Order: sequence, then C-alpha cells, then structure tokens
Amino acid sequence: MRRAPVNGRGKGERPLGTISRRVSPAVAAALTSSRTRTLLRIVAEARRRLRGDPHRIVYFHQADDPYSHLAAQILDALGERYDVVLEPALVGPPSDTAAPERERLEAFARRDAADVAPGYGLSFPATARVPDRSAVRLAERLLESAIAAGSFARFARRVGDALWSADASGLEALAKETGIADETRTRSSIEEGNRRREQLGHYLGAMFHYGGEWYWGVDRLTHLERRLRALGLARPGVPGAPLVERPVFPDRPPASKQRFKLEFYVSLRSPYTAIVFDRVLALCDRLPVDLVLRPVLPMVMRGLPVPAAKRLYITLDTKREAEDAGVAFGRVADPVGRPVERAFSLWPFARSKGRGAEWLREFLVASFADGIDTGTDAGLRLVAERAGLEWDDALPHLDREGWRDELEGNRERLLALGLWGVPSFHLLAGEGESAYSTWGQDRLWRVEAEIRSRIG
Repeated sequence: MRRAPVNGRGKGERPLGTISRRVSPAVAAALTSSRTRTLLRIVAEARRRLRGDPHRIVYFHQADDPYSHLAAQILDALGERYDVVLEPALVGPPSDTAAPERERLEAFARRDAADVAPGYGLSFPATARVPDRSAVRLAERLLESAIAAGSFARFARRVGDALWSADASGLEALAKETGIADETRTRSSIEEGNRRREQLGHYLGAMFHYGGEWYWGVDRLTHLERRLRALGLARPGVPGAPLVERPVFPDRPPASKQRFKLEFYVSLRSPYTAIVFDRVLALCDRLPVDLVLRPVLPMVMRGLPVPAAKRLYITLDTKREAEDAGVAFGRVADPVGRPVERAFSLWPFARSKGRGAEWLREFLVASFADGIDTGTDAGLRLVAERAGLEWDDALPHLDREGWRDELEGNRERLLALGLWGVPSFHLLAGEGESAYSTWGQDRLWRVEAEIRSRIG
C-alpha cells in the first residue's frame, strides 16, 4: 500500500492537532521504546545485585483460572532450564473493573485454554465447567500447603488436573498425600498475593513478574525466556527452542477448491487490532479466505472501564508483540471519542469505493505507529490519502450519522459468538456455516490451523 511521510505533513504545513495530542505520541514512544526497556532492565539488575538477591521470578497463580493451569504445567521445566528462584504466590480473580464481563471472560477462558493447549503441547479438558466453590477452596489450601513445603512447581499441575476434571476424590486423595493448609492461613495468603500483585501493577492470574516486567502465562513465556537467556541464566545443555511457542505454518497450503469467509471484528482504538491487521490481510492472501470486516465501537466507548494498570500493561505488551511480528507500534495518538466517531462516519464511503480495509488499516497505523492526530481534518485527510481515497470526495460524508446501527449489529453478532473483545475472528465454511471463532491477536495461528485442517 502507498505510504505518506511518517510525520504526516510537508515542509511549511502546520502541525496536526493540539499541543497535547502532539506531545502524547512522543511520550508513548519513549515509554514503549526498546531503549527505555533496556535501560529499565539494566537498572533492575543493578538493584538486584546491590541487594544481593537471586534472580527471582514471582509467579501469581489463581486456582480457578484456566490459564494458570496451563502455566502450572511448565513451572518445573522453567526451573530446570534457568538458574532462577521461582516464587509462587496465590491470588484471587481480578477486580470487576479489570474484568467487567466476568462471566463471558471465564467461559471464554475455559474454551480458549482447551483450544490452544494441544498446539502448545499442554492439556486442558474440553469438557471443563465452572469448578465447585468448595473444590476451589480445597485446591487453594492444597496449593498453600505446597508453597510452604517448597513443592508448588511439582504439585500445582496435579491439583489443577483434579480441579478441572471435577475429580473431588482426586483432590481428597491429594489432601491425604500431602496435607492441607489451614483455611484462615490460606485466605490470608491469597489476600497478601492480591496486594502484592496490585503493588507491582497487575490484576490477572497466570502472571510471571521478573525485574519490573510482566509476562502473561504460557502465551508470553517466550519474551521471559529471551530475557533470561540474554542474562546468561540458561543452564548448560538447555535446548535453543523456547518451552512454548506458537506454531508456524508453511507459506502455502495444499491447493483447495473450498473457500472460507473470515469475519474480522476490529476496533479503531485497539492496539492489538493495530498490530495484527496486516497479518490478517496476509493470511487472506495466502489462503482461500475472503475477508469480512466487522468494526465495533471501542470498549470504553461502550461503557466498559479500562483501569490504568490494564492500559499500561496492554501498551507495553503490545510493543513486545509488535516487535516479534515486525510491526511498527509506539507513537500513539489515542483516537478515543470523536476521532473514532468521525472515522466511522467515513467507513461506509470508504467501503463503497472498495477501500474499506485500507481505510481502517491506515487509521490504525496513523493512530498507533505514526502518532498522527486523527481528530483533526488534516489528520483524517492524511489517512484518506494513504488509503487511496480522494479527500474532496470524502468530505460530504464526514460526520454523517447512519453508521452506528451497523456497528451495534456487529457487537451483537460478536456477543452471540461468546466473544466481546477485539480483535476477534469468526470463520465460516461451506454455505456460510459457522466453523470456528476466537479472540486475540495471539490466536491468529489457531485461525490458520483451523483453515488448514479443513483444507486437508
């Protein structure tokens, strides 16, 4: 696609937007810079040495969190590979502000863990249901006892296997084998874990914390392993491949007469959408897939809160994921509110010109990579030109209403799939029957795997 200069203006043109919108991209770029990350890591290691501390990874485990059960399956191997101290801490669920769609989140987590586990060489029962509360309390007491005995890494998987299989007799047998902690002590331990997690700046279970940075479960373990290797902490003979990595597929699948449709649910304020957009387009180019774009309003514009700790983690995590994907990210000019609405007012026009994908893509690039204030006419004009649209033709459509019903319909379709966040994917096969759906830029490999399995 044709690209304009990164700064979005030629010599003599006025800068785009207000002072605050011009300054914020520079701040975001500094915050997400790999140089900043390297400097912070150097400082963290210097402080560790001054204190005389070992290389300590704190792992926050939530007993009834599916992703924690996946993470528990690699703890032993992680400790064997690297010269680190692995310190487990029990925590409870995230707060309502961090998980505003709790029931949907919990249901999707069970489904998602079972979906990705085979590709990661792990296991999670496809039939898992919400664990009985008394079983969760017993599992927590077992885990607290294992922490006290220094056997958590070896024991946590067995507890999770029994819990998620609804094997009450298995949990009772483990209690007889190892003993259980006092209920009061276990509650106190979880409360302390919650406080510590919050003080360090997070809200979820299945989180690894090392030297000031967070790594979510097995999905972000490669980032942590890369850092440990850079510090020279890999033990002799450790394989070069990471413990868990996303499958990679050949460039081209076998020839197929069958075609698929991929519904791609996007938001114009989603950093994860921004860094996966090009990969989705590339997937549709190399596979027999027709792309159907289904934009929705950003969560915060739909009344769902996003706490500061969550926003910060998402921004920093997106940067690491973007670097792995070879995608530019970091100069962020947040388009929340009016910029998003104005962009969507031009969405029907862009689509009518056959440039719908280009319009959404270039808006995301402008907002999350180039730091352009898309709240101004100048900013939107630049996006339009990059997308191959004539600004004079677009102007009559700017700020028109009529697009909201479509986006609300997309949101309702998304909820019907058991999803609510973006980016989300819905694969349709044959005569349009639903074949597969999932959520997250880090699940695109599962979408591809599903397509390839159906091609044969």
